[in-house]
Amino acid sequence: MAFKNNLLVCTPLECETAGEMLSSMKRAETEGADLTELRLDSLSFSHNSEVEKLIKQRTLPSIVSFRLEPSRISSNKDRKNTCLQVLRLAFDLNVEFVEMDYEVASEDVMAEYVYNRSNTKLIVSSYVNGRKPSAEELGYLIACMQSTGADVLKLVLDVEKITELAPVFTMLTHCQIPLIALAVGSRGLISQLLGPKFGGFLVYGSLSDKAVPGMPTLLSLRQIYKLEYINADTKVFGLISNPVGHSKGPVLHNPAFRHTGYNGIYVPMQVDDVKEFFRTYTSSDFAGFSVGIPHKEAAVGCCDEVHPLAKSIGAVNTIVRRPTDGKLVGYNTDCDASISAIEDALTERRITHKGVLEASPLSGKTFVLIGAGGAGRALAFGAKSRGARVIIFNRNYERAKALAKAVSGEALPYESLDRFRPVNGMILANASAIGMEPNSDQIPVSKEILKACELVFDAVYTPRNTRLLQEAKEVGAVVVSGVEMFIRQALGQFRLFTGGLAPEAFMRKLVLEQF
Repeated sequence: MAFKNNLLVCTPLECETAGEMLSSMKRAETEGADLTELRLDSLSFSHNSEVEKLIKQRTLPSIVSFRLEPSRISSNKDRKNTCLQVLRLAFDLNVEFVEMDYEVASEDVMAEYVYNRSNTKLIVSSYVNGRKPSAEELGYLIACMQSTGADVLKLVLDVEKITELAPVFTMLTHCQIPLIALAVGSRGLISQLLGPKFGGFLVYGSLSDKAVPGMPTLLSLRQIYKLEYINADTKVFGLISNPVGHSKGPVLHNPAFRHTGYNGIYVPMQVDDVKEFFRTYTSSDFAGFSVGIPHKEAAVGCCDEVHPLAKSIGAVNTIVRRPTDGKLVGYNTDCDASISAIEDALTERRITHKGVLEASPLSGKTFVLIGAGGAGRALAFGAKSRGARVIIFNRNYERAKALAKAVSGEALPYESLDRFRPVNGMILANASAIGMEPNSDQIPVSKEILKACELVFDAVYTPRNTRLLQEAKEVGAVVVSGVEMFIRQALGQFRLFTGGLAPEAFMRKLVLEQF
């Protein structure tokens, strides 16, 4: 069954045997695929009767394809003849779709089958490798492909930067016949997730145990992104980061959009150059962004306006495109999220006899910070505003000194961290990536230093219970997970994204379940 917006979800199957392909097809059906692409060029078979048996035994509607490497279309005649025989057989068996390379479809030898096909739809594909075509070049290519008599067109592109997808979205919107666009690689992921918004005919999803870079899994399409809700009016939000694969934002924001009835989708965006990204994606369709490592500071310069707190910190983690004039406005929800989480944990220990805390529990405390990036800056300014004495360690000592100067704190060389003489009752906050998956066995400080800490905070939230927090808890310190910061900053972002209230209980429950 196609989605109610007529979008199809297809799982490509590359298997060595027909048995494996049929088994994978059943799994794809279980995980929610509408159809499969049988990539018969991957199959080992000695006679076409094996292919015929496979096609007849299929349990899902299918696309039959036999890809030829562009450089070998003319040179390898045996391979080409096998391709032509397989595709003709698929036409004869009235398979739902046959896909062929544009170069093959253009040849006279296939014209008869293309012209005389009965129920089979023809997909003509082109693999745009090694070059970065403009919208005009793609438009010309599409016109040539359409002249073959295709029912559906397909573009496959290797992309090095996420900005190279902009002309693809333009083609999806304006193409006169159904178009499939697939960008290969981790930076191409949004070519699938945003396909239905821009008019894509079909998106690809991989089997859960066969992840493909740049391709969402079937389960994520059905359970997280739910593309049946996406249409031309859907607002696009996403995380701008590098790397981006660790993000839990999609599993939080997408269900929250649906829970509140807001027409939005939140997607991971692996961005290398944040300035180029914002120069490229200027449409009001791209309505808001979370900003992650390493772009939080550089993103300040991309905003037309910056909230005073974010300006003083020198880092933004949230950017919203104001609907009235299209200007980009930057905010920082990290600061309040992290500091309030720390304060609340300390408050549980230090309620006054009247039941009211008279000052911030951070006031007068020594606040030791590891990391001087965007998250570190938010923590440093927040701690300073609560009256703490801030000491900063960072691998780049110059960055540590610059941040220390901004908050009237102290910077120490990162190499001296092991020799640091801790102050009893101090607060330790890790705002570096040390301990993040897949390097979850790493820890930024020794257990001896942790013994002097009243509280340890770790901005890392994958894994939820980092080695730093485990060892801090073992020596009796209060621990605050980055998950708590993640929840609080996400609530602030959601309010900014939607201009309304965030469903706090719903979002908190969702995050704790996911982690």
